[in-house]
Amino acid sequence: MPKLDFRSPRLFVDAPLAAETGIALDRDQSNYLGNVLRLAAGDTVLVFNGRDGEWQANLAGRKRPDRAEIVSQTRTQDRLPDLHYVFAPLKHARLDYMVQKAVEMGVAALRPVTTRFTQANRVNVERMRANVIEAAEQCGILSLADVHDPEPLERYLNQRDGERLLVFCDEDAPIADPMAAFAGADGTKGTDVLIGPEGGFAEEERALLLKQPHVARLALGPRILRADTAAVAALAVVQTALGDWGKPDAR
Repeated sequence: MPKLDFRSPRLFVDAPLAAETGIALDRDQSNYLGNVLRLAAGDTVLVFNGRDGEWQANLAGRKRPDRAEIVSQTRTQDRLPDLHYVFAPLKHARLDYMVQKAVEMGVAALRPVTTRFTQANRVNVERMRANVIEAAEQCGILSLADVHDPEPLERYLNQRDGERLLVFCDEDAPIADPMAAFAGADGTKGTDVLIGPEGGFAEEERALLLKQPHVARLALGPRILRADTAAVAALAVVQTALGDWGKPDAR
């Protein structure tokens, strides 16, 4: 794994990146750099857009930084593992936390699904995207996870690619050892990790899940976990068993 620069501030910019070009910063970025970080013209930051890798840039501007002058590339663009996190939405701060941690764990897509016992009635997709960007900025991540609009669980299951592995977090899983649950599992076509609401799945929902063509039922220990805790635990197990945690050169 290449050594990352965690000392320089990182900014996501929605613009093409290339040497000897300039990027206008938005008002919030300018305020953050100038008033919070106390940076000024001539100071250095790192910028990325999720497509062109990471670049070193020099800040420019009179009263406070309002432009980034691109100097040179520091890292080439990478690819996230084909790992989707599918979840029953939570409320407010707990959803923020779950999105941020899922991004840190390396998911390529966030897919909220509504179930019979889902407690959150509304999902702020734009807020989810903002949390994806913030987590990527803070953790040295180059690729941004896609954020999907919410959809009913039944529709998601009917439309998903049946060749993908579905990891179904199930307190009634027949195998207690989470790593042993992946014996013979094939995630080469992609992996979907599904965690339901804290009220559990309805019986008809569970029946639909168990009818999926490639399913691994994952137990998460002897204690009942909150959904946001279960997200971190499940993704850690999946990344260890099938993902890029065992590949030191993946980044």
